[in-house]
Amino acid sequence: MGISIRAYARHRGVTDTAVHKAIRSGRVTPETDGTIDADQADAQWERNTSAPKTGTQRPVVKVKVPEIDGPVRNSAATNGASGATGGMGATGSANVGGSGGTSLLQARTVNEVVKAQTNKVRLARLKGELVDRPQAIAHVFKLARSERDAWLNWPARVSAQMAAKLEIDAHTMHVSLESAVREHLQELGDLRPRVD
Repeated sequence: MGISIRAYARHRGVTDTAVHKAIRSGRVTPETDGTIDADQADAQWERNTSAPKTGTQRPVVKVKVPEIDGPVRNSAATNGASGATGGMGATGSANVGGSGGTSLLQARTVNEVVKAQTNKVRLARLKGELVDRPQAIAHVFKLARSERDAWLNWPARVSAQMAAKLEIDAHTMHVSLESAVREHLQELGDLRPRVD
């Protein structure tokens, strides 16, 4: 009388399913009462189980994925892939060990990182943390234009009052203020803000 299938699975360090599979495939023969002789089953297991074939699988190559420049940096997927060997070329293809090609695993890794970064940007946009760049530029342009127009209209509004207080010619005051304002606006216009 031997031990139960569950006890033999614990003895081998495998699951019950693996032992049942070995019995069904004929690699291990149970006793007539359904129990298993551990010594005999161990010998049959070793003899009837083929050794794993070597050289048929390619080793897993980790890929370092570059970060995106812009509002989204260091996504979880990027952090998970960092610290790995290899690098990304200018075209986004991974060059690992000088082989010049990408494996399916590398392509999937890059794809998952891009998906994660895209989802992070989409979520930030839904939360209102991102703005549409063309819309922001148009808004700033509109604000700057209204500010300029207000300054250009200012001399016409105040020159007569200032001339009366200073007791000088209103037209001369208007011309002087207008030329001063235009010079100042010209200086401000020469400053070119950089929008990246």
